[in-house]
Formats: sequence, C-alpha cells, structure tokens
Amino acid sequence: MKQVDTNLVHRVLMPANPGADRHPAMLMLHGRGADEEDLLGLAPMLDERFIFISPRAPYPFPYSGGFTWYDLDDTGASDTAMFRSSYDCLCGFIQDILKQYPIDPANFFLYGFSMGTMMSFALSLTMPHLFRGVMANSGYVPMNGELSYRWLDLSSVHFFIAHGLFDPVIPVEMARQTKELFRSSNASWTYKEYPMAHEISAESVSDAARWLNERLTVTP
Repeated sequence: MKQVDTNLVHRVLMPANPGADRHPAMLMLHGRGADEEDLLGLAPMLDERFIFISPRAPYPFPYSGGFTWYDLDDTGASDTAMFRSSYDCLCGFIQDILKQYPIDPANFFLYGFSMGTMMSFALSLTMPHLFRGVMANSGYVPMNGELSYRWLDLSSVHFFIAHGLFDPVIPVEMARQTKELFRSSNASWTYKEYPMAHEISAESVSDAARWLNERLTVTP
C-alpha cells in the first residue's frame, strides 16, 4: 500500500493476511534518539493481523543521529513547548491515518517505549475515545501541566504498563507512581515489572502479545 502524505515521516507494515476491508492497527512511538524503524521489529511477535504504523519524532537528536519528541533540561524536566508541539503533530497525524489507511477504529492501539510511552499516555489520557488499548513500556505519565487528563473517562481503554526493575534511565519508582495514578482512574490496567534495564525484553513482549490478543474485538 502506498503511504499517505502526512505531517510526520513514517513506516507502515500491512497485515500478513490482508483479506479484510479494515484491520486492527497499532501506532508505535519510539524513544529518544531512535527513529521510525526502531520498534517495527517487534511486529511479528505481537500480532500478524495488525497494521503497524511507526512515525518519526519531529526533532533531530544530535547525540545519536536519531530523533526525539522533546528535549530535557538539566533536571530531567521536559521542554513544554516541544512536548506540546509533538503532541499536536501526533494528533494531526492520527486524524490523517484514520482517514486514509484501512484501520478498524474499534481496534486502534498505541505501543510506546520510553519517551514514546510518555507521548502515548498523553494521547490516550486526553483522547480516550480513539484508543482500544495502550502498551506502555519503560515510561511514565508526564505531568507538565500542559494537558488535562481524563482519568474518569477511561472505562473503554485498556493499559498494559511494563517497566524494568533495574532501569537506570527512568527509575522503576516513576512507573510505580504511574500505577498509583491509574488506581484512581476507571481504566482497565495491568502493571508488570521485569528483571531488565531500560529495554523491552522477550518476556515483556510475550506478555504484551498475550494481553493484546485478549483485547481484540475481532476474530482471526
């Protein structure tokens, strides 16, 4: 399938068996210093029925040659203007792909890693009506005051939150704080810690794939 013209560079993987008119879809958001290729290698381990769409973050990250959704200051706080700009870019991108790719809107998922998880939380907590579920790896809910989160409007959204016990980049305590936020929501959520660092392990992907399959509202 020809890629649509949108505001973000992106890659698309179509389903292995593209017989249906509409397909479950997953928007994959990479971490800082990576690009649109970074998470696509997970697709075969997740579900072959999906369209996988992976956009590139809009800002160059000079230290790796990759890209970033926003910069961090010396204290680790996000640049609020860049964060909001990336959020707005993703909102426009989502509207484009929902209109132009054969996506089943009842089965639209987010998959984030690290900074991509922060963007995934920002999108799903402000626009919960768009998403069936969120797989949030090695990140946390960004609380920078720019967005209003709809914690009591999440009854139709499912969250799978995974974090490494030995993460040196985003300590596991930050993920545990996120878990406490979800306790006060009306979302369906699963929280798991793994013996890993700042990464996605085979065990966490396997658990995510099983969780994903249980939440699809379509038959194989």
